[in-house]
Amino acid sequence: MTATIRSVNDDVRNIVLGVIATAFSGGFGWFSRTYLWRRALRRKQAFFGLPTGSDCLFVVNRQMGGTDSSLHRNDAFALLEISSLIKDCGANVQIVTHDGARQGFGERAEFCVGGPSSNARTVAHLASMLPGVRVIFNSESVPDRGAITVGGETYRWVKGQVEYVLLARLTTGRGTRPVFLLSGQTAISNQAAARYLAKQHRALARTYGGDSFCVLLKVINSDAYGPDVTELVADVTRQARTPVAEAA
Repeated sequence: MTATIRSVNDDVRNIVLGVIATAFSGGFGWFSRTYLWRRALRRKQAFFGLPTGSDCLFVVNRQMGGTDSSLHRNDAFALLEISSLIKDCGANVQIVTHDGARQGFGERAEFCVGGPSSNARTVAHLASMLPGVRVIFNSESVPDRGAITVGGETYRWVKGQVEYVLLARLTTGRGTRPVFLLSGQTAISNQAAARYLAKQHRALARTYGGDSFCVLLKVINSDAYGPDVTELVADVTRQARTPVAEAA
């Protein structure tokens, strides 16, 4: 009888210990996942300059060849890609047209989409923060229309085969919010840059931290693959931030 009671007590003790171990393991796993998720979120918010509850600006361009209020569908897709990032950070977005964003930068994060031929604010950002970049944005069908020149190299657009886009994170000093510039030769290259930013922001944050950068991306055979096949051509930060006269 005594042996039976001792056996029952041992079984109960083992069950209790098993429950405690399971609860501890589950609680530790939950804590670890929560800690890692929060750390990743803080890093993401720091990179994009989007703390919880903050406001940011999304500057949309107009469709090349269209009216001032028209937006190419691929630029709309770029808006969706970036809006998802903003939502993940718990921030609020204000969407303005390129010719209606008459304000400075640094007080809140900004995403500016479109090359200088379709976005007047891109023209201002290139002139003030990336003076080493030259873009031919003549509205006429000239041979080098849309060509990007930086660091002495010229990158030409071949319709449906090769398209280039500059992706930049620009700040004016420590503590200021960044401007993300996606200046492509086409709407599909703008979308490709937005998708690249969404997928590679962790790698970009590890490489550059909170510093400014400018990279050149190439979209390959967009007629067949859309914005999905995109490769990094070069880091052109130094060349883009050096005025052309000084570089010469």
